[in-house]
Order: sequence, then C-alpha cells, then structure tokens
Amino acid sequence: MSEMPPVKAVVFDVGRVLFDWQLSALFEKLVDDAAELEKVLSEVITEEWHFEHDAGRPLGDMVPERKALFPDYAHLLDAYATRFNETVPGPVAGSLELVEALATRNVPLFAITNFGAEFWDGFRPTQPIFDLFGDIVVSGKERLVKPDPAIFALAAKRFGHDPHEMIFIDDNEANIVGARECGWQAHHFTDAARLEADLKERGLLF
Repeated sequence: MSEMPPVKAVVFDVGRVLFDWQLSALFEKLVDDAAELEKVLSEVITEEWHFEHDAGRPLGDMVPERKALFPDYAHLLDAYATRFNETVPGPVAGSLELVEALATRNVPLFAITNFGAEFWDGFRPTQPIFDLFGDIVVSGKERLVKPDPAIFALAAKRFGHDPHEMIFIDDNEANIVGARECGWQAHHFTDAARLEADLKERGLLF
C-alpha cells in the first residue's frame, strides 16, 4: 500500500456491501411453488428489468408495461412496487460495524449506489446508518449508473476529494474496474473481514 496516496475518504456501495439484497427474499413469501418462483425471477421480475429503475425509469412506466406483458403476475408486480424493502433482508454481516468504526475515527464517509430513486426514498429513512455519510450518489436520481465514468466524476465533484485520495468499495468487479480506470483506489468486496484487513493496512482502522 505504500505506493498509494493516503486515503482521505471511504466510499461504499450499498447493495451486497452494506445491505444484503435479493429479489427472492420477497417473492419466496408470495410464491409457494419452486418452479413458479424460478419463472417469476428469471422471466417476469428479473434483476435486469429491475435495473431499469436503478437507471432512472419511473415505476409508473415500468410496472404497467410489465403487467401488459405478464397479466397473470400483476399482483406480484404490485408487490414489487410496494414492498421493495422486503427484498433487503438485513445488513451484510460485519459491514455496518466497519462504517461505525470509521465514523468514530472521523473518516469521511460517502456512497455510490445503483438504486432506484423511488425505492431509495422508501429505504433510506429506515436505516439510520446513512446519517453517518456526508453524501450519497444514487443512480436512479442522477440517471447515471455504475460503472459509467460519469457517475464517478459526479461523485468526486460532490464528495470534494480527488479520486486518488478515496477508496471505493463494491462487490461488482465491473464497478471496481470502472472506478480504478477513473483514478480511484478500490476494494473488491467479498466479506467484511477482508475489508477490515484492507482498511487496517491502509491505516484507517486499528
């Protein structure tokens, strides 16, 4: 780590880094048959379709359009739109404790998340951990998604630090590559223990 500039701010992804996220966590409550559940998640309410909301498409356009394609699943599409928080079963083990430890050491904290604007407005108020963050760039609000270089440029401007002086933490390898290409330091997240070791090596935690 000695060849890298000292890290002055830590920037987290949210989904699957701070909080677990699985569409199945909601729909396994609503669909009893395993084969039917697989069809729902692979054909009707897919992650790829959901990512359109992350990119800025409003639910008011997406859901009626999808109901027209899959009228037999209208009730599940309504659940997607109104019960999204249930797709987030809880925090990733150990991650929020690292956020709190960094905050105790007065390390500036930020986030860049691919998250739909409407879903973010429903999720953010339920999680006081985000009060520790100086700013959070949300893809659905900006209509920019990782790993587009534009979202990293916007984040650097908003956060007020040079990219070389920030470490970006994400579970998605493409986002890590994108951040590094934009000059950021980065950590490919797999679990909190490995991240803690990296933060200690960088002198951010002891």
